[in-house]
Amino acid sequence: MSHFLIVGVLNVTPDSYFDGGKYDKIQAAVDRAGEMIKEGADIIEIGGESTGPGSLDVSSEEEIKRTINIIKAVKAAYPSQKISIDTHKSAVASAAIQAGVMMVNDITAGRGDPEMFSVIADRNVDFVLMYSKDPTARTTIEACTYDDVLMTISTFLEGRIARATAAGIDPSHIIIDPGMGHFISALPKYSFEVIDRLSELTSIAPVFVSPSRKSFLAGPDNLPPEKRLPATIKASADCVKNGATYIRTHDVIEMAVL
Repeated sequence: MSHFLIVGVLNVTPDSYFDGGKYDKIQAAVDRAGEMIKEGADIIEIGGESTGPGSLDVSSEEEIKRTINIIKAVKAAYPSQKISIDTHKSAVASAAIQAGVMMVNDITAGRGDPEMFSVIADRNVDFVLMYSKDPTARTTIEACTYDDVLMTISTFLEGRIARATAAGIDPSHIIIDPGMGHFISALPKYSFEVIDRLSELTSIAPVFVSPSRKSFLAGPDNLPPEKRLPATIKASADCVKNGATYIRTHDVIEMAVL
């Protein structure tokens, strides 16, 4: 299987859909980061705001309070470790970059904060632009339909790349994420189609995907997140086979053996 990078998820939120409340204290977060590094994570991605259906808005101040000291602590414990911040707020991204992150993952692709592009343009960091059917960070549960889901996603991402590069962001730092689950649609078939056709996106930019434990993997039995690991492994393996460069996951050790 082709080489890919594992992005280990470290949610420092009280309400994330799979691991909310587990790692929102500094020592617990550092310990979990250490576990994931040992298991094979290339990048640790820290997130201070949940964006799933029904999640609540968090202020920049609160998000900074949740994430920055943890970023600094992980960096102190593991100085050579690459760290990403999952945020759509420019103030959070700026503080996180100062604290040592080398990647910013923006699920709004720069639509959530008009200052985000200028913050990224001034810094030497990677920038993930993600497709979402919703213009804000709050994901809705909606059975969105598409004539051609890949055409819609690629057109959107190419447009956002054009905006980002016009704002001064180096194209070599841009990474794209087609979105998964409710970011695309409440109808699972579209997420599976994106996985099957992922290679169509690889000519645009390196591809970053996060099928991990998401709702589209619940299957006919509507399995809860804690029972979606086998489906997560299969979806992630298919993404790698079809050209993904980054796999973002809660389950690092299982991805390391793909």
